[in-house]
Amino acid sequence: MARYTGSVCRLCRREGTKLFLKGTRCYTKKCAFERRPSPPGQHGVRRRKMGDFGIQLREKQKVRRVYSVLERQFHNYFVAAGNVDGVTGENLLRFLETRLDNVVFRLGFATSRAQARQLVNHGHFAVNGVPTDVASFVVKPGDRIEVRESRRDREPFKLAKETLRSHQAPEWLSLEPARLAGSVLSLPRRDQMPLDLNEQLVVEFYSR
Repeated sequence: MARYTGSVCRLCRREGTKLFLKGTRCYTKKCAFERRPSPPGQHGVRRRKMGDFGIQLREKQKVRRVYSVLERQFHNYFVAAGNVDGVTGENLLRFLETRLDNVVFRLGFATSRAQARQLVNHGHFAVNGVPTDVASFVVKPGDRIEVRESRRDREPFKLAKETLRSHQAPEWLSLEPARLAGSVLSLPRRDQMPLDLNEQLVVEFYSR
């Protein structure tokens, strides 16, 4: 399975904002974006006005990198979002939010989406009692996500169990900290999804 293997801090610097791709490190002074917020590259900061295309491209890249999805898969989500009822941009974010790796992250079982994807790929989770190792698996209302019983003694989940009591899951999810489980109550509304992402610019980019 293809995935980005470069420095994720470089991505934050390129987009000019924190994408919180390294979990708790992003909240400390070790954050590379805090120490060096300029774009990566050896030629320094070039100040130039960005046109409509550039603005749309940067927002598309920002959304794609927040959810750690490569270009072809991201475009497939956009096409699928346009084929269902509703607003295309909101549908796109909803597809991304209901990916299994994102739900695991939202429930607090991992400190970043990258860690959540790794935990899912290693088969630590079950959906409705069925072991699932596909990070892109799309959950539906009523689905129950839990750490498999045979994996609950692993170190990541021992640490997660200590922090889950104070973790606030989104309104569209229900968290059961003691059981290392959670459920999908409903599909997320726009106000329950990241407000710092402008999905309309992504729609405009692909609609050129």
